[in-house]
Amino acid sequence: MRNQPSQHPLTDAIRTGLRRATPADATAVRDLTRAAYAQWVPVLGREAKPMTADYDAAVRDHVVDMLYLDGEPAALIEMCPEADHLLIVNIAVSPTWQGRGYGRALLVHAEELARSFGFGELRLYTSARLTGNVKLYERVGYEVDREEEASPHFGVFVYMSKRLR
Repeated sequence: MRNQPSQHPLTDAIRTGLRRATPADATAVRDLTRAAYAQWVPVLGREAKPMTADYDAAVRDHVVDMLYLDGEPAALIEMCPEADHLLIVNIAVSPTWQGRGYGRALLVHAEELARSFGFGELRLYTSARLTGNVKLYERVGYEVDREEEASPHFGVFVYMSKRLR
């Protein structure tokens, strides 16, 4: 991986606590994700899609990097390399650690990983009902590509991308 200047003040600080999830971490990934997304259940009227995912398969088939702080899982980012981009499948921060910039720092980590894979683009999607998330992603350089009905159960998703320089 090329040595890139930090784009977020927490990036260097989290590197020491970041590690790749293994199959033994699937339960921790599931528990952290469910805790992080619980706040959105009333907004969505259902569990968020990441709350229902198969994390045994995710840690086997995707890149899941977990941030440990004070010896406990604090945040994670799940990514899937595609043919021409890196897809961010899930980003979750424990309620204890939310609001401190760890999610944004993990987005910078995803950019660095995408570059190391030779990709010039990141993609992600979120529920259209989570307007605060859409605005956050726009503030860090993502653009809305399209909105699409995912299914009657999951509603409308906003698909976003970010070109890397």
